[in-house]
Amino acid sequence: MLLTSTCWRNDHNGFSHQGPGLIDAVIPLAPDVVRVWLPPDSNTLLAVADHCFRSRGHVNLMVVDKQSHPQYLTLPEARAHAAAGASVWTWAGTEAATSDTDPHIVLACAGDVPTEETLAAAALLRGWAPELGVRVVNVIDLMALLPGDHHPHGLSAAAFTALFTDSVDVVFAFHGYPRAVHELLHGRPDASRFHVRGFIEQGTTTTPFDMVVLNKMSRYHLVIEALDRVMDGAAETTALWRHCVDQLVRHDHYIRENFEDLPEIRAWRWS
Repeated sequence: MLLTSTCWRNDHNGFSHQGPGLIDAVIPLAPDVVRVWLPPDSNTLLAVADHCFRSRGHVNLMVVDKQSHPQYLTLPEARAHAAAGASVWTWAGTEAATSDTDPHIVLACAGDVPTEETLAAAALLRGWAPELGVRVVNVIDLMALLPGDHHPHGLSAAAFTALFTDSVDVVFAFHGYPRAVHELLHGRPDASRFHVRGFIEQGTTTTPFDMVVLNKMSRYHLVIEALDRVMDGAAETTALWRHCVDQLVRHDHYIRENFEDLPEIRAWRWS
């Protein structure tokens, strides 16, 4: 199954977006044969589609927007990422700049729109508070979140810890309803440290970025959530928290006056 009309695009009319409930519907069905794929860019979609079309005896659900999105991985990188199910994107994080064994915060994402918002959040943290150790984890195979003894694609305890640690707070931007991720994480170390942002049935005919704002999954919401978990009173982090709040107010005024997203949102690319 390939879903391309998603909940994060509703800029034409009230019928142009679909709720992500099919993800929730397939997760509990024959977990040994169901796979849910959330490729973040075109190359990962090619890698996933190649795998799915070759597979037999499985139900594969691929969820990807038909709109234009940034490209993050080469095709060989995309194939390796799809085979792993989830990976640390070291180029996007800043944890190497710290001396701590674990990062201060983990930003996780699953889905094309959540990935873009997460990378934009990571860029804000890198620019404003480079002393924070930020790890970025992308999940392409949703069933990888399950323990290995629950699903053939489930991550082992060691592999899960290598991605998410056992104790660091995780801000997780997810394509669908947040409850799906919480359901899959049950039994993992301190599952309550996962703070999932996803679709919460908010939106109308509006701009693409306003959809993520209304559902509280924008880059600014993700940064605020992260800072609330690691806030140390430093001037840099306090200033960034204030900047994010101000940007949400500015966004709200701008789209009502101009009927399109802020220029820095429309032009954003990972730099």
